[in-house]
Amino acid sequence: MQMMFDALWRALADCLRGRVIAWSLFPLLVVAAMVALVSVFWWDGAVAAVQAWLERVSWLQWLWTWMGSSYAYASAVAAAVTVVLLMGPVIVIVALAVVAMVMTPQMVELVAQRRFARLERKHGGGWVSSALWAMGSTALALLALVLSIPLWLVPPLVLVLPPLIWGWLTYRVMTFDALAEHASHSERQIILKQHRYPLMLMGVICGYAGAAPAIVWASGMVFVAAFWILIPIAIWIYALVLAFSSLWFAHYGLAAVYNLRAVTASDTKPDAPSSASVL
Repeated sequence: MQMMFDALWRALADCLRGRVIAWSLFPLLVVAAMVALVSVFWWDGAVAAVQAWLERVSWLQWLWTWMGSSYAYASAVAAAVTVVLLMGPVIVIVALAVVAMVMTPQMVELVAQRRFARLERKHGGGWVSSALWAMGSTALALLALVLSIPLWLVPPLVLVLPPLIWGWLTYRVMTFDALAEHASHSERQIILKQHRYPLMLMGVICGYAGAAPAIVWASGMVFVAAFWILIPIAIWIYALVLAFSSLWFAHYGLAAVYNLRAVTASDTKPDAPSSASVL
């Protein structure tokens, strides 16, 4: 627990650094670029396709006639809103996935440079291993979520099971990424076993921290007029939570590697000869 709290305050302090704040703004640039590409190449076609589908729905014609609205104008507005609501989550998920692949190694490198510059890098996991590990862990977490859905009907469990599952997923993925560069395969297995419960607790806390931007995101979906203001704020908070999580796991994981090697070195160091053996 002492290691966990030490890593916590260090991660919070690092979040105030200009480099980390700059990286937290990176997703907004990615989303802006994706929105520009969508607007140029797919927006008109997508809105026209949705509008054509809406115009074939008879009860919508009756509804807009009853409201006294122009059918063509109402269907065009409804089509544009529908496209935004459908494409918005896809754009954000893709952007955050790109940011996660780029930002997490940068946060780990920041911690390594400042605290563990002399820690040997054994390269126990590459990019391919990290991707396979993340996909396998995500598949197991999704399976656990699906199997646990009937238990969500019990009121206390719906507040416990999903955070535990996502906490397990966060701990698995974040720990692997934090140790991929510095720890060997055997060292990573030892750390995952010895520090399983503190790391899982960290994952659960990070999972609950991720609920804050989700509330902002849901508000943007409800208040469509404020969509273009609230969603960028939610994306920035998501990126900041991701940076904090990466820093927290990096501080803890690299400290665990340092301590493990120190213990291993002391165990393998030959004992000093006794006075009797010298005589």
